[in-house]
Amino acid sequence: MKLFEPDALWKIRTQFLWFVLWAGVTSVGIYLHPSSHGHGTHQQLGLPPCPSVLMFNRPCPGCGLTTSWTAFIHGEFITSFRAHPLGIPMYLGFTSIALGTLVGNVRKQKLRIDTEKANLLFIWAIVAFFIFGLARMALVSDFASTPKEMIYRQALSPTQSQSLK
Repeated sequence: MKLFEPDALWKIRTQFLWFVLWAGVTSVGIYLHPSSHGHGTHQQLGLPPCPSVLMFNRPCPGCGLTTSWTAFIHGEFITSFRAHPLGIPMYLGFTSIALGTLVGNVRKQKLRIDTEKANLLFIWAIVAFFIFGLARMALVSDFASTPKEMIYRQALSPTQSQSLK
């Protein structure tokens, strides 16, 4: 099976954007520190907590991915797995494609990622991601644990915080 094929130079350069995106994500992951709560690392970038956590106190399918990737980049593999078990294979897949597009760019060839097998693998990965995420959402409760999330939850439900007084 051929991994690379000749193609128009603009397609090869466009595909190189995978590597640029990976380099950006990895750089941000180096800058961040994995949250000790297993999720919420993205809040270090000034982003709000996950709406699913705030409204339902349950994780969305993507909750913990930033923490998982950041922990993996920092070599904290157990923390990475605990934050989101699919984070490690997702980051490794992303890294493989990114490095493949870099090699293809140097060789002036396109990485063959739009094949029937690759598309089928990608579809199965998405299905597995959402099945896992929905099962986790259904089974895991009491997910809002970071101080910032608790403040947001109290602000969203003032009647609850008044009844606690």
